[in-house]
Amino acid sequence: MAEEKGIGVKMPVSYKDFKKEPVKALLFISLVAIGYLYIDLKIGYTQRYAKENAKVEKLEMKVEKLTEQIRVADSTLGGLSAQLTLLQKLGKIN
Repeated sequence: MAEEKGIGVKMPVSYKDFKKEPVKALLFISLVAIGYLYIDLKIGYTQRYAKENAKVEKLEMKVEKLTEQIRVADSTLGGLSAQLTLLQKLGKIN
């Protein structure tokens, strides 16, 4: 009937098969539905994983830049601290 209307969708289980053995027909339909949902979930997971992986890489680059900035700031602070200590010992500042 669906093919007569031009929809072009053929049911995996005919009405005759369903009428003869409804439990097997429902199990088959359930198996097809579960398989579809599994594949759909797997594809969605793969796409989300790739997107999150790209975000992680960007964040790692930012962390590396900030670590380098902290290292430079720490070196500068150490040098300034040494100069301040030296100036205090020489009596130039109180």
